[in-house]
Amino acid sequence: MNTKTRSALTAGVLAVALGFGAVQAAAGTPRSVSGKPSDNITRIADFYGAYIDAVTDEDSGRLGEALRSHYLTAGFQKELKAWEEKNHANGVLRAQNVPLAWKVTDNGTADHTEAVVTLTWSKSSTTTLVVDMTRGSHKIFHIGDKGVGVK
Repeated sequence: MNTKTRSALTAGVLAVALGFGAVQAAAGTPRSVSGKPSDNITRIADFYGAYIDAVTDEDSGRLGEALRSHYLTAGFQKELKAWEEKNHANGVLRAQNVPLAWKVTDNGTADHTEAVVTLTWSKSSTTTLVVDMTRGSHKIFHIGDKGVGVK
């Protein structure tokens, strides 16, 4: 093998190796999600993530009810049941189906935590809900189109 051929072969192998490295780096970028149990925004995101998984996996089985019991105040659970009977829909999701994705954003308040939950149903369809949570007990006491402070 002459020097010219060896140089061309080395350059080709190097180009392929660098090309694969670039593809691997772009495709394999690790993601991370963080949170803490003392943070209400984390807790609301945890609730929606677990609840949507439960409804998807169990078709509204016992886990969804257990999550409601854990994350929602007793009074709000009763309100939600009444809303569901009247509207024939899931009160947590305010819909009859299950979203593909969700995002929770802090909306800020002084005496409790208010978050905007964006539910994604398709590429072009989203809805937003306002979720209010107590600071002390970390329980959701309202889900609706507007926060409890808005009339």
